[in-house]
Amino acid sequence: MKVKPRIPDAKDLTWNPSHEELHRLTGEMPNARRSEFENWNVQTAVDARSKASTFIVTDHPELHSGQCITRAEGERLAKMQDEHIAHCEMLVIDGYIGNDPSFRTRARLVIDRNNANIAGMQKILFYDAENAGEDFDPELTVIYTPNLAVRDYPMERVIAVDLERNVTRVMNSDYFGESKKGGLRMWNKLVYDRGGLPLHAGCKVIPTDAGEKVMLIVGLSGTGKTTTTFTRQNDSKPVQDDFVAMMPDGKIYATENGCFAKTFALDPEFEPTIYHAVTRPTAYLENVYQDGEGKVDFFNTDYTQNGRAVFAMQDLGWSKDARELSTADFLLILNRNENIIPAVARLDRAQAAAYFMLGETQGTSAGGADEMGKFLRVPGTNPFFPLQHGLQGNRFLELLEKHSFQVFLLNTGRVGGPDEDERSKKVGIADSSAVVKGIAEGTIRWTTDPDFGYEVAASVPGLADEELLRPIELYRRQGREAEYQGLVERFRRERTEFLGKFGNLSADIVGAV
Repeated sequence: MKVKPRIPDAKDLTWNPSHEELHRLTGEMPNARRSEFENWNVQTAVDARSKASTFIVTDHPELHSGQCITRAEGERLAKMQDEHIAHCEMLVIDGYIGNDPSFRTRARLVIDRNNANIAGMQKILFYDAENAGEDFDPELTVIYTPNLAVRDYPMERVIAVDLERNVTRVMNSDYFGESKKGGLRMWNKLVYDRGGLPLHAGCKVIPTDAGEKVMLIVGLSGTGKTTTTFTRQNDSKPVQDDFVAMMPDGKIYATENGCFAKTFALDPEFEPTIYHAVTRPTAYLENVYQDGEGKVDFFNTDYTQNGRAVFAMQDLGWSKDARELSTADFLLILNRNENIIPAVARLDRAQAAAYFMLGETQGTSAGGADEMGKFLRVPGTNPFFPLQHGLQGNRFLELLEKHSFQVFLLNTGRVGGPDEDERSKKVGIADSSAVVKGIAEGTIRWTTDPDFGYEVAASVPGLADEELLRPIELYRRQGREAEYQGLVERFRRERTEFLGKFGNLSADIVGAV
C-alpha cells in the first residue's frame, strides 16, 4: 500500500487562490514586470529544466534509465524540505491532469507563496477539480521550494521523483517547467502501468473531404511540436500541446487545459494563433525580453532563447475537446535535423518504432546549455519517461500492431547543413504545413528511398522545392554525393549502436535502421 504524502506544516497555507489573486501575488514578486500586453513577465534565476539535478528515489535503480538516489537519501531530502516549509507561506493548487472522468488524475502543487507565478501557471494547466481543498485526495503531488539550496548536488538543486509515493520534491529551481513536468513525469508511469503509452506529443484534428483526421505530433521541446500543433490546415483545431496518453484500445486522452509555449521568434505573421493567446492579459510570460517601457521583443535573446508563456486553451478562441476523439489516424515524429533527413518520410511499422525510439534532434535551449546545439537521441522523444527506456519502444510497436494509424518522420530543421552554411535550405513553417495538409488529405505521392528504405515524397501539393523532399538531389547538384553517402553510413552505424543499448528492445525495432 502506497504511503500518501501529507502537506508539510507551513507558517501559513493558502488553499486554491483564484486566478485574480495569483495575478496579484505575482505582481508583488520583485522579479515580475508588467508587459505591454498587461500580463506578468517573470525573470527567473533558472532558465531551463535541470536534468543533471533530477533523480528517481528508489532502492532498485535497475528499473530506471535515469539517475537515482536511495530511499534513505530521499527521506533525508524530504525532511530537509519539510523543515524549510515550516518557516514559509505556501500556496496549494489542486486540479486534474486530464479531463475525461474515466481517466483524469487528481494532482496537487504545494509551492512557496514568493513564487506565485508558478502557482498561477499551474492553475491554468490543471483542469478544474470539483472538490479542491482539504478533502481533495491527490494521486500525484509536487512539493516545490524554489528558494531552498541543497549542498552536494549539481547547482545545489534537486528534483527528487518518488514514484512509489507519487510525490516529486523540487528544490532550488524557480523555472516553471519543473512544476509542469513534475506532475507529468509521475503521470507517465501511471499510464504505462495501465497498459498505455504516454506520448510527448501534441494533438490536432484536421477536417478533410474524407472526414476529420486526428493527428499526433511527437517531438522534443524546441522541435516545432507546438507550432505544428497550432498551425492551421483546413481550419484544423488543436486538442493538446504537450502530452497525451494512448491506451490499448487506441483511445487518446488529454492532459492539460493550456499550453507552456516557447516564445523565441514568435511572429504574428507565421504563428498568429499562439501570438494571440500569448499576448492576452491572462497569460504568464517567463524570461521574455522586454525593455524598460514594457515593450516585448520575442526575438531578443540577451537573457535566454528559452523564453516561455503559459496560456489557457480557451484563449486560443478555437480548440477541440479530447473527449470527442476516438483513435489517432496519423502520428508525426519531429526531427530537427540539419543535413540529410527529408521534409517528410513515410515509415512502416518497424521503422516507425525505431525512429520513435531514436528521438533524434538538434538540441535546443529547452534542455539547457548542456543540450543547446548538440545532436541528441532521446528515446521516445520523451525525456520524462521514468522507467527503462526500452519499454517505450516495445509498447509503441504493440499499439501500432493493434491500430492502423500511419507514422511519418518530419524534419523541422534544414537540409544540406547548419544555418551558417549558405548551401543549406530551411524547412520552413509553410513547408511543414503543406506536408501536414498533404498527409491528412492523402495527396502526397511517394517513392522509396534507396538508402534508408522508408518512403520519401515524389511531390507534395504546395511545396515546390523538391530538394527539401529528397535531400540527395541537393547534395548531388552541389557535387557533395560523397559527403551524403558518408552521412548515410554514419547514421546507420550510430542508430544501430544506440538502439542496441536497450537490451529489452524488440529485435524487429533494432533491425529496422
